[in-house]
Amino acid sequence: MSPFQYTDFPELANVDTHTAHHGNRLEDLRLVTGTGKYTADWNLPGQLYACFVRSDRAHAEIVSVDVSGARQHPGVARVYTGEDALRAGYDKFFVIVNWPGRGGEHMKKPARPSLAVGKVRHVGDAVAMVIADSPVAAQDAAELVTVEYRDLPAVVTVEEAMAEGAPQLHDDAPGNLSFDFEGGSEDAVKAALANAAHVTRARLEITRVAPSPLELRASNVEYDAQADVYHVYTCIQGINMLRKQLSFATDVPEEKIIVHAQDVGGSFGQRSAAYPEHCMQMLAARELGKPVKWVSTRAEGFMTDTHGRANTVTGELALDRDGKFLGLRIDWLADMGAYLSATGSASHTRNPNACMTGVYRIPALYGRFRLIFTNTVPVAAYRGAGRPDIAYVIERLVSQAAAELKLDPAELRRRNFLPPEAFPYKTPTGSTYENADMPAILEKALGLADWKGFPKRRAQSEKQGKLRGIGIATVIENTGAGLFPKDQVAIECGADGTVTAYTVAHSSGQGHETTFAMVIAGALGIPIEKVRVREGIHDKGLIGNHTGGSRSLVGAGSVCKLAAQKLIEQGRSRAAEELDVEPSQVEYSHGAFHTRGSKKHVRLADLAKNGPFATMTEASVGSTFPNGCHIAEVEIDPETGTTRIAAYNTVDDAGNVINHSVVEGQVHGAVMQGAGQIFCEKVVYDQDTGQLMTGSFMDYCMPRAGMLPDIHIVDHPLPSGNNALGAKGVGEAGCTASLPALANAMMDALRPLGIQHLDMPFTPATVWGAIRAARKN
Repeated sequence: MSPFQYTDFPELANVDTHTAHHGNRLEDLRLVTGTGKYTADWNLPGQLYACFVRSDRAHAEIVSVDVSGARQHPGVARVYTGEDALRAGYDKFFVIVNWPGRGGEHMKKPARPSLAVGKVRHVGDAVAMVIADSPVAAQDAAELVTVEYRDLPAVVTVEEAMAEGAPQLHDDAPGNLSFDFEGGSEDAVKAALANAAHVTRARLEITRVAPSPLELRASNVEYDAQADVYHVYTCIQGINMLRKQLSFATDVPEEKIIVHAQDVGGSFGQRSAAYPEHCMQMLAARELGKPVKWVSTRAEGFMTDTHGRANTVTGELALDRDGKFLGLRIDWLADMGAYLSATGSASHTRNPNACMTGVYRIPALYGRFRLIFTNTVPVAAYRGAGRPDIAYVIERLVSQAAAELKLDPAELRRRNFLPPEAFPYKTPTGSTYENADMPAILEKALGLADWKGFPKRRAQSEKQGKLRGIGIATVIENTGAGLFPKDQVAIECGADGTVTAYTVAHSSGQGHETTFAMVIAGALGIPIEKVRVREGIHDKGLIGNHTGGSRSLVGAGSVCKLAAQKLIEQGRSRAAEELDVEPSQVEYSHGAFHTRGSKKHVRLADLAKNGPFATMTEASVGSTFPNGCHIAEVEIDPETGTTRIAAYNTVDDAGNVINHSVVEGQVHGAVMQGAGQIFCEKVVYDQDTGQLMTGSFMDYCMPRAGMLPDIHIVDHPLPSGNNALGAKGVGEAGCTASLPALANAMMDALRPLGIQHLDMPFTPATVWGAIRAARKN
């Protein structure tokens, strides 16, 4: 079957996919031929250039900042310091979390000047900004800024930061604790653990990673003095999300900030936030009367773009004599870095709490989540935003429990699944899972992976001197939530028959221009070539959420369908006048209105010839819960510690699938990112000095295509009833399941040697060292 025969979504069965033949996306030609437009491509008349002076130490008092040499350098327009940031009132940034924590205490949100004042708190903290008439002049002048520091001890791990007598990053966050949050019932879990026949315990590191989108972070800011409006050109995940944050940080009303973006080269959560650079460029553009452009270097990206994950979690799983789960206790230490980001705190409290039961019936749950400041780059949402982390903890515990009890890990899961008849299921931590059929998904995945044939494959590997392991993960995640209460989509029909849709959800590689166009073309019954999707157009004044949390198709995509249907209904009465009949007699199909038994018809384009033919539709969508099962096999060379992913199989319930090629691309890419974290990615800081040791791709290892030469992806759609498309989202599913599936496969391969625990990343050196130590024992 061609991927463009949509048995999952019958309304799309008649879509003409000539342009999108063979699975090609509508936007691909532009993107792969170099004709896209990214932030660095925006150039404005008379623009100046910014360069930032950054701290070369992790924790120090600022004794003085001497900018006299830089000011005198040819081409320099101005040099800004932290005092200028304070003068402008730029000392705060938006944080999503606004709910109380343990004991009713609220989050500590220390000030963060856009340029450091008094102290620097991580390597890369911005101390000054030089504005000049060329990038080279700005860089040369920045080297003439002299900063005198008084060094302070640094802490780069949560354990160090929490220790008695540890250096304090912020005076108003004693003990370096920003937030102490809890979910579930502590007493219920204590009782479950006390009455358990078996308790599995593990302490797991979910490493700090650098998201590293292909496009470097950049921005160009222009101030229109006559209109008193700022134009911000930057890489984003949505114009409304960024505008709201910039308004909060600068006290400029939202309506006075216009955000512009076209193509965005990757985001993964890192592009959802306002950064200090944005704010200082706004200040300089207003005071100097010229646009101010800044493009990061990759080195700056490593030490200033928000990082991801960075959690240390202790878990305890209680089981009865039959292997049924009784309770789960989680102690979660989240490294927030030196400052709070907009999304990091929510990612490591709300999201894991929402899915703490996983896909299992666990009567008693309790999680304690502590957010800790360290002298490192701030942490924000990263593909999955806490959901892969909690799935990793749960699934590692379940597979470890199976090994300890000498049970098949698939069978232990089967015994504890939430059965299909339990849905909708209210979890002990307050979430309501809509629907899932984990038993069916498991059986499909076991068949796809030839689970029963694994012993034979393991024996074949052993004959070749290799270790082979199989790992499984059955997961669920909450998606669809947004910062704004609803999503709006506008549709306009032109006299040439072109239908243009406007949305504020912003693609950074997800393929919105194709998927949304397919939804609209399917609803209108017109060729997909006739549909154009435009994102982030400020003039339309649309309310809506940014792209993130696997919500774009669920939210904006669903509203695209509703808007197309509304356009038909609006057109019916206008067509009735043209056809000289009652509206109730008018039928619609394939882009035209007609009456039964008559050859006369009125096309959508005809209705636009006599004036604007447009509509705007909005809707609020509820959370959805995509779920699935991933099974991985690995083969390890014990003499070198190198690992090969021998097989990878996925069965995912993403609800109704609109475009299989896009879904497969999302799953494949997310699995690759998970594999990168499992096998090679890790941000490393020197424990004594706080210096970043992985500040380039020479030291920070990224996943390569050869790591995952083959992957089998299968759908198991159970439609959602919470949105018009029946979609559940898929953008993060691959990360959520691949972390535990691959780690469990590694432990399955190593456990026969007596190796009971290893943390990610499973680098050749780590694996070889563990094998060598086990052989010595």
